Amino acid sequence: MSMPEILVTDPFIALVHDGLRRAFTTHDIWNADDVETVLASVAGNIRGIACGHTIPFNPDFIDRFPKLEIIANFGVGYDNIDADYAATRNIVVTNTPDVLTEEVADTAIGLMIMTARELSASERWLRAGNWDDNYPLTRGTLRGKKLGIFGLGRIGKAIAQRAEAINMEVSYHNRDPMSDVSYCYFATLADLASHCDVLLCAAPGGPATRHIINADILSALGPDGIFINIGRGSTVDESALIEALRDGTIMSAGLDVFEFEPQVPQALIDMDHVVLLPHVASASQHTRDAMGQLQVDNLVQWFERGKPVTPVAETPWPRR
Repeated sequence: MSMPEILVTDPFIALVHDGLRRAFTTHDIWNADDVETVLASVAGNIRGIACGHTIPFNPDFIDRFPKLEIIANFGVGYDNIDADYAATRNIVVTNTPDVLTEEVADTAIGLMIMTARELSASERWLRAGNWDDNYPLTRGTLRGKKLGIFGLGRIGKAIAQRAEAINMEVSYHNRDPMSDVSYCYFATLADLASHCDVLLCAAPGGPATRHIINADILSALGPDGIFINIGRGSTVDESALIEALRDGTIMSAGLDVFEFEPQVPQALIDMDHVVLLPHVASASQHTRDAMGQLQVDNLVQWFERGKPVTPVAETPWPRR
C-alpha cells in the first residue's frame, strides 16, 4: 500500500522532516531549484501539506491541489492560510497551540522587563567600556504599573498570570469579554491603551487586526507608555510606531515580530530605546521540538484515524 503524498513547503527542524518521511511520500519545495516545475508534477497527487509561513495559502493556491485533505501549520498563528476557504473544500487546517504557550509568555515578560529597564542598552553600555560612568537612571519601571493585554487567548492569559506575580494590574481587550477571568475588560482598544502603562499585543494577524495598532492607539498610550508585541507584526502600522517613538508620543517599545519579516526597518534598529528580537518567542529547542512533533502528529493522525489533534476553529473537526 502506497503512502500518502504530502508537500513540504519550509525547512523545518530535523524532527519534522524525519517524522514526515517515515509516514509519507514527501515532496519538498523549500529546496527546489524550480518550485513551479515541482508543483506542476506533483500537485494532482498531494493529499496533505506541511507548511510554515513562507507561502500564502489563498484560494488559488489551495485549488492547485484537487486531492488535498489537510494543511498542517507549524506555529499557533495561521493568518497565511485562508482557513475559511479551506473549510468550504472540506480541508482541515491544523496549528500547534498550547505547546508553545509557556515559552512565549516567558519571553513576553522578559521583553517587557528588558524594555522598561533598558537592559539591552545598559549591556551595550557595559560592553563599550563605560562602567566608570554610571548608566543613567531609567524612566521606565514595572513597579505599580498597569498592563493592558490585547488578545487574551491562551498566551495572553499565561502572560497575565506572570504579570500578576510581579504585582502588575492586568486589563484586556478582546472582541468580547471572557467569562473565566476577573481582569477588567475594555470594549475598545483605544480605551485599553488610555488606561494602561504597558500595552502588550498578543493578538492574531489577518485582515481584522491589520494595522489596528495605529497612530491613534499609540497617542492614547501616551508619552510614558511602553508598547510590546509578541503577536503578529501585521497588527502594527510600523510607520506610525516609528513616528511615535521618534517624537516621544510613547516612551519605548519591545518587539519580537515585524510587519515584513525578516526585514526590520533601519529606523527601529537605529533607536537605542527600542528592544528588538528576531521572532524568537518560542525558539527554544524544547518548544520547537514539541511544535514539530504536534505538526507531524496532526498529519499522521488524520491519515490513520481521520481525526486531527489540533484543528483550527474555522474547520469543522473537534479538537481531541
